[in-house]
Amino acid sequence: MLNISHNKLNQKVSLNRFKSAQKVFHERHYKHFNRFLLAFALVGFITLFLPWTQNITGKGFLTTLKPDQRPQTIQSPIPGRIEKWFVNEGDYVNKGDTILFISEVKNEYFDPQLVERTGKQIKAKEASVISYEGKVQALNNQIGALSNERGLKLEQAKNKLLQSKLKVQSDSIDLEAAKTNISIAERQYNRVLQLQSEGLKAVTDVEEKRLKLQETQAKLISQQNKLLASRNEIINAEVEINRVRAEYTDKISKAQSDMYTAQSSQFDSEAQVTKLENEFTNYSMRNDMYYIRAPQNGFINRALQGGIGETFKEGDKLVGIMPADIDMAVETFVEPIDLPLIHLGEEVRIQFDGWPAIVFSGWPNVSYGTYGGKVVAIETFISDNGKYRILLAPDANDHDWPKALRVGSGATTIALLEDVPIWFELWRQLNGFPPNYYQPEGAQDKPVKK
Repeated sequence: MLNISHNKLNQKVSLNRFKSAQKVFHERHYKHFNRFLLAFALVGFITLFLPWTQNITGKGFLTTLKPDQRPQTIQSPIPGRIEKWFVNEGDYVNKGDTILFISEVKNEYFDPQLVERTGKQIKAKEASVISYEGKVQALNNQIGALSNERGLKLEQAKNKLLQSKLKVQSDSIDLEAAKTNISIAERQYNRVLQLQSEGLKAVTDVEEKRLKLQETQAKLISQQNKLLASRNEIINAEVEINRVRAEYTDKISKAQSDMYTAQSSQFDSEAQVTKLENEFTNYSMRNDMYYIRAPQNGFINRALQGGIGETFKEGDKLVGIMPADIDMAVETFVEPIDLPLIHLGEEVRIQFDGWPAIVFSGWPNVSYGTYGGKVVAIETFISDNGKYRILLAPDANDHDWPKALRVGSGATTIALLEDVPIWFELWRQLNGFPPNYYQPEGAQDKPVKK
């Protein structure tokens, strides 16, 4: 009811005569309530000064410390068809154990004796290489013989040229002698002719001298012919030298051409041998790839390709395997704003899914059911979920992690930071400030390079 009157009813009418009013309007209950409020305020005020451990929480999952210990799939580097399985899902296999056998699906590899026939081709080509080597050696010998023969022929032709030059000199001397003789014969003839005209010589003497003069002239002409013939022999000798050179140059060039052709065929055969050896090795390795083997000790998780006669492409996943010997680790994620607060070697508390735990994030000493871990790797590039990946390894100074943990199960992580009063943490949370930035002693910003 609205209080619209200036007359105060409670001031004119006393309610103390009623039992309900006596129970409600007595002042004794204020005394206990005030004491409770005072004690609560005092406890709350003292609590504000209690230490509180700042922390960074994150969600992650179990993984392995080393990349080669994580679950993997086995692929086939070649396409094929499944012929036989040697394992079942859940079986334990050792490194090198055969998991399944496959066969070829490409027609160029259908021949079951492909490797043996390729080996025979290699032997045939190697014999061809040896034959070409012999031909090259024979041609080299032939070139050597032709070179020696050319040298002898040239020496012979040069000797003949020298003889012709000497003969020219001899004929030149004989020609000069013939010229001298004809001069003497002419003077004798003229003298006898003069004496005959004076009556001192007979006509027979004149005719004798004329005959001798004619004979001397004939000898001169003959000697000139001999000189010309000798000079012609010089020209013939020089022509013979050029002919010998041209002839043997042609023969040697032809032999060298045949040798180079044989060498080219030899090199081509050697290249084919190398190519066939490469194919032989590839075929041998391909035959070995028909048996899909375990890369390491582990358990067969799941057959990703099933049945008999099913075909697949190269690189397709055939079967999944979980390594047997692993070092457990936790992969967790933190916000980018919290990344500068994480350091290598820093301690982290971990709560595994399926293991009961009572967690007080600000008071790790009173938490129950958490396990210790240490930061061993900090990702330097943001993940797809917008956070940075942190890898945690078991803390050797803490109790061991449960043996029944399996890779892939969930985990909650609490990275312990600096100790601050509770009032400071409340003030930070209300203002949305990040935890205090600090550099703990012994922590590393970057991994140590070994």
